[in-house]
Amino acid sequence: MLSLEEVQSLAVNICVQFGFCLSPEAQERLAKEPPADADEFTVQVFLAEGLNPSTADRKLYRRVKAVVEDAFKASEKARGQSEDDQRLRLGRERR
Repeated sequence: MLSLEEVQSLAVNICVQFGFCLSPEAQERLAKEPPADADEFTVQVFLAEGLNPSTADRKLYRRVKAVVEDAFKASEKARGQSEDDQRLRLGRERR
């Protein structure tokens, strides 16, 4: 799941790349209760833009979803590194 900062950064990225500039209310909703995966996040972006994800242009949908997936992967990687860093620090403290 994305952090508040990651949701905000992703919203800006989607706005710049695709012109899907979500309203402050939509951004707040996504930030407070971020979808747990890239698929649902992408659906919520399209719905917030007033578009039906199932009838939206497939190429555009895939492009937006790819950006969302990249954000989720980066978040998971960053969290994994943070957890590894914490384990290393704990290991050093125990010595």
